[in-house]
Amino acid sequence: MLMPPQPETEEEKVLAANLAFYEALRYLDLARMEAVWLQEDWVRCLHPGWDLLLGWEEVQRSWAAIFHSTGQMLISISRPLVHIMGDTAWVSCLEDVTTAQTDGISSALIEATNIFVRQRGRWLLAHRHTTPLAGKRDPAHARILQ
Repeated sequence: MLMPPQPETEEEKVLAANLAFYEALRYLDLARMEAVWLQEDWVRCLHPGWDLLLGWEEVQRSWAAIFHSTGQMLISISRPLVHIMGDTAWVSCLEDVTTAQTDGISSALIEATNIFVRQRGRWLLAHRHTTPLAGKRDPAHARILQ
């Protein structure tokens, strides 16, 4: 089995950390999600339609609840913009998300900003902010899981 090339530049490392977050999300894998987050009491997360979550314990519980209530998630990202300043980096991107939950299927186009902190050479997610983009969704995409 061929291994993918290791990221070399800091920008590539940030994008790899960002991709690891989306892989955890796509696979609804709490262990993977825990591995990509900085587990501190000052981390923050704002899911679409939720109040701001404060601290790792609240953030972790939110992912557990989301993963428990979601049967499948299809997610693709586009337009990832990376900026690095010292030991902090952020990625701004568009998320195209379709989820199958116990109450049906939903789709959304979301603007997301993921902020990472470099700790011991690893980029870890410290803050996530999302905003749904109403009216900018292709209705045909919602048929993927039907």
